[in-house]
Amino acid sequence: MSTNDAPAKSPAGSPMPTAVVLCFGGLVAALMQTLIIPIQPEIPVLLGTSISNASWVITATLLGGAIAMPIAGRLGDMFGKQRVLVASSILLIIGSVVCALSSSLVPMIVGRTLQGLAMGFIPVGISLLREVMPPRLTNVAVSAMSATLGVGGGIGLPLSAWIAQSFDWHALFWVSAGMAVIIAILVFTVVPHVDDAIGGRFDLPGAIGLAVGLCSALIAVTKGNDWGWTSGTTLGFFIGGLVVLLVWGTFELRQSDPLVDLRTSAKPAVLLTNIAAVAVGFGMMAQAVVMPMLMELPTVAGGMGQSILQAGLWMMPGGLMMLVFAPVSAIMMNRFGGKITLAVGATVLGLGYLGAYFLMNAPWQLALASVVGSAGVGIGYAAMPTLIMGAVPMSEAGAAVGLNGLMRSVGTTLSSAVMAVILTSSTFDLAGRDIPTHDAFKLCFLVGTVAALVGAAITLAIPAVRKLNEEPVGAADPIR
Repeated sequence: MSTNDAPAKSPAGSPMPTAVVLCFGGLVAALMQTLIIPIQPEIPVLLGTSISNASWVITATLLGGAIAMPIAGRLGDMFGKQRVLVASSILLIIGSVVCALSSSLVPMIVGRTLQGLAMGFIPVGISLLREVMPPRLTNVAVSAMSATLGVGGGIGLPLSAWIAQSFDWHALFWVSAGMAVIIAILVFTVVPHVDDAIGGRFDLPGAIGLAVGLCSALIAVTKGNDWGWTSGTTLGFFIGGLVVLLVWGTFELRQSDPLVDLRTSAKPAVLLTNIAAVAVGFGMMAQAVVMPMLMELPTVAGGMGQSILQAGLWMMPGGLMMLVFAPVSAIMMNRFGGKITLAVGATVLGLGYLGAYFLMNAPWQLALASVVGSAGVGIGYAAMPTLIMGAVPMSEAGAAVGLNGLMRSVGTTLSSAVMAVILTSSTFDLAGRDIPTHDAFKLCFLVGTVAALVGAAITLAIPAVRKLNEEPVGAADPIR
């Protein structure tokens, strides 16, 4: 690996176009996670497959995103971040076109996996912003880019519902392909190619080991409710995945040029931030899963009788709130530091869930609780990459932010599984359907509260570190 850890100098000019393009790209990449939720109940019929098999259309995207973030981050450090951003955009184009042309399960899963791999755009974009933005704008830009993880999901549901209701379902993927083409062109023409490549050897065995271990463990988590948590298949995937990850970790520690520097990742400041990321990611996904479901339940079943589009519109202010609070988070980080900012964000998220526990009688009440919780996510998500990048060398920033993104994905995946277990553990029969009780929804909100507050407590234990990267790339020479 190259020993050049010094920040590269970027071209001169205004940094704002770069920030806008990267945030838009992150927004579209994150939108892929909620793109097909409006047509999820119809997927078995549309693709001519079983309900169980159809769930892979969603699982594939989650797995692709989890795998892509640390790998894309490392590739960005090695070969230059602008190149990897273009490559991620191309993956999104290809994946979207494959899905748009698909009418059967296997090609749809392939396309959705490629769409998930495009999530590597987000950690690479965050680390590039840290390099090219002047100091006064760095925290604001990083905060806005981090918020796209939540904003994309927040606006994706109503947008996808409108497209699915107004046009053929394939239009969802043609629209995503069109947006991906725009992103690829903008990244290629607007985002500067900063000379930030450190070179080195790509750890292919490490990438394969991480992918196999993660996929195995996360498949067990996402499919456990369908297969049975004590079934041989679930346990085999989960235990096998853990064993592979342990072997992978041992292998990585012996590499001079590892995919993920586990010694750096084991530093208390980095390790505790990543553990907090799991808790905050858990809290964010619980909100996205449970609140729309309660809104969409028929009133006769104790729900609010909202359509998918109506539920999405009620949830949209929460998604937008994450973006609104990005500059607030930046101000807090400048004044109080990343640790306090992350702890405040996690606490506000917990208060949002606590409010939802008592506000379950009308859509506007849940929307209000969602706004509070989403404000917490916006504050917290923005602080995490800042904490990470302040504790690692600039040459490892992409990989470190990618690993942090992976830990958020682990939290969201765990949340989906836990919420599914809770909602199916207390049900009543309605016209042959098992409907979750109000007590089940309340328990979900309590679990979300606890997860968020645990994240806040972990955050407060993060030790202060000497800043390794006082001057972002381009501090002296703003980008063109």
